[in-house]
Amino acid sequence: MKDTLDEQNPRQAWMSLIALAPEGRVAQLLDAAEERPAFKWLRPPEIGSTMVRGRAGATGAPFNLGEMTVTRCALTLDTGEVGHAYIQGRRKADAEAAALVDAMMQTALADKLRETVLEPIKAEMKQAKTTRAAKAAATKVEFFTMTRGED
Repeated sequence: MKDTLDEQNPRQAWMSLIALAPEGRVAQLLDAAEERPAFKWLRPPEIGSTMVRGRAGATGAPFNLGEMTVTRCALTLDTGEVGHAYIQGRRKADAEAAALVDAMMQTALADKLRETVLEPIKAEMKQAKTTRAAKAAATKVEFFTMTRGED
């Protein structure tokens, strides 16, 4: 898996961002930014599981690591845009909010949502990563070899 997203696919970037957001954060920012539009369910939120695969050393043969619980849904706005969401865990409200953001990002509201929903989540995730890295760096142990004077 790559650490960076392909710049040619902005939808992949925002879908990844809202899928990784903390519980309830997308809904909170969406409700503060914009009134939720009318929509119809294509697939109401449903909880299931998916197989997680891994690779030894990131290059070995793939193997089944285990199952993970996910919540998925799909909806269509009354204006015709379709939004999808897959969220880790059992979080139906978060899946609904994520699907709404996905659909609304395909409308004229995209710039406003990018500024009021996506950018704050991105900044919060970057700050959390920086804090985690600083905490880990504080526990770093330096090992070195001392020369005993022997050749």
